Amino acid sequence: MPFTHIAINATAEKFDETVAFYKKAIAPFGYAETLSYGVAVGFGVDGKNDFWVFKKENLKLGEDAGLHFAFLAKDKKAVAEFHAASLAAGAKDNGAPGPRPSYGPKYYGAFVIDPMGNNVEATSYDADQE
Repeated sequence: MPFTHIAINATAEKFDETVAFYKKAIAPFGYAETLSYGVAVGFGVDGKNDFWVFKKENLKLGEDAGLHFAFLAKDKKAVAEFHAASLAAGAKDNGAPGPRPSYGPKYYGAFVIDPMGNNVEATSYDADQE
């Protein structure tokens, strides 16, 4: 079954930084802030929020973070835009945009580490990858 949404946690100290990061990083995929209510911010495309950032008061950096997830990009350009926007927003590079043949013949992706230590990926399986 497909997922309906994903939620990540941010420390109280890193919440605003993490929200600001995702506002920029996932904009190349058409994402925008859709809902905010103090301890959570939802993002989505066309008003359908499927990605959330939650503030956790007692969360300790490194203990509860460390997720890996990927956004599906429509093409290589969107992968590159995600990577550039993420780095400009303060992410750490974890793999420049490019093919990774061991992941599949049409795989093209990029990786960054977000403010909470999550490994965030943009992936495209566009037919024009080879």
